[in-house]
Amino acid sequence: MQEQDKTQERDASVEQAQQHADSAVDTAQEAQPQAAEAAPSAEASAPAQPAGNGELEARLAAAEARAAEMQDAFLRAKAEADNTRRRAQEDISKAHKFAIENFAEAMVPVKDSLEMALKLETPTIDSLKEGVEMTLKQLNAAFEKNRLVEVNPQPGDKLDPMKHQAISMVPAEQAANTIVSVLQKGYMISDRLLRPALVTVAQ
Repeated sequence: MQEQDKTQERDASVEQAQQHADSAVDTAQEAQPQAAEAAPSAEASAPAQPAGNGELEARLAAAEARAAEMQDAFLRAKAEADNTRRRAQEDISKAHKFAIENFAEAMVPVKDSLEMALKLETPTIDSLKEGVEMTLKQLNAAFEKNRLVEVNPQPGDKLDPMKHQAISMVPAEQAANTIVSVLQKGYMISDRLLRPALVTVAQ
């Protein structure tokens, strides 16, 4: 009788263990799909891996090439600026050295005419006058070519202190501070006064 009870208890324990095992298998089967669904999410949420050494080296090479290109452009621009500065300095030096070259060239024929006039053995009044007129014509052409302009005001013009120098004031039947006569012409080079005209003005 006792032996039969022990057998029944053993069978009950085996059946209970079998039930626990079946329950565990069912639980495992239910959890498997959830784990499969969770795996992609875990992969997506995982931090991205840093770029490989190959990509970093490519970027570095590109940056070095760009830097070399910019360095070359800078050196070319610097060389061009140095050449331009050197040419400008040479031009300035030549301008100072040969500033009166054009004027001297225009004055040479005037000197030639004066020398020819002095070579005449028996000059007459008419020949001297003709030579002087020709020389004066050449001189006026030289002045005009080099923008050397006369300051020759007319009687009655208003005195301009920037161009005229009053030597004296004389009684005259005209407005005060107007020019009566020109004692000596003045000259300007372009817009710069070279010599003022010497004048007398009305009181």
